[in-house]
Amino acid sequence: MADRRTKNFATPDDLLRLPKMTAQLVQLGEVTLSKLTNEPGWRWSEHIKPSVGGDWCQVRHMGFVLSGQLGILYPDGTEIVYGPDDAFEIAPGHDGYTVGDDPCVQILFAGNRPFFDSFLIGSGNRVLATLLFTDLVGSTAKASELGDARWRGLISEHFVAARAELERYRGREVKTTGDGLLATFDSPGQALRCAAAIQGVARRDGLSMRAGVHIGEVELVEDDIRGVTVHEASRVMAAAEADEILVSALTRTIAETSGLRFEDRGAHELKGLDGTWQLSAYIAEQ
Repeated sequence: MADRRTKNFATPDDLLRLPKMTAQLVQLGEVTLSKLTNEPGWRWSEHIKPSVGGDWCQVRHMGFVLSGQLGILYPDGTEIVYGPDDAFEIAPGHDGYTVGDDPCVQILFAGNRPFFDSFLIGSGNRVLATLLFTDLVGSTAKASELGDARWRGLISEHFVAARAELERYRGREVKTTGDGLLATFDSPGQALRCAAAIQGVARRDGLSMRAGVHIGEVELVEDDIRGVTVHEASRVMAAAEADEILVSALTRTIAETSGLRFEDRGAHELKGLDGTWQLSAYIAEQ
């Protein structure tokens, strides 16, 4: 008697929620089938690229559209729109987006498992980490005021001082991000105290800095980190005012067990992220 396998997307083997995208995955032998629901406004270059890097999606997709419309843009400017019952094979090197005001629902049966594995808990080299993003506010105006040479010197001094604080609080610098940096820590307390120390150094030098701290799983990729958590942490930082350190709700909950104090900043809609986010401002210890 032939082996019979039945799976249902209502109870998938894996469920993955990304910005404006939900993926339900079922495994049938060696084949992974994915049901993707891309919300109106979803676009690979805006919602997925920040987590995976690269200029274009390099995954080959094969599947068909159940409902809605899927748009594909290639580097040469060619655009193709797929609608209900259209079967497709999409070559690597493209940008995808939802067309119109209705969700686009697709079934994929090629090119999906390796991509989604990088986001799933327990797959790849994934760890739980606290992320700190910093950014200097008003840097363009400050550079214009000081001139290029003095500004470069001031920025260089700022990063030297920031790295000293990272070492003090056992943070690991991942990379610089223009006039700021991304670092990881073992705990929110270390990250928040380090952010306040870097902010104090910046203020001493006449600079204004904002920061965001968020906790979640990231994928270690050589000397870099990737994943939705990185995108979320960046958006938390972007919502901060000058001289403010914002944290996500989970970060606050964990940090408060160490006696750290916060002030509510209410619900925020963060670009590229679903729903509203409850953010709080860290009140630095005196």
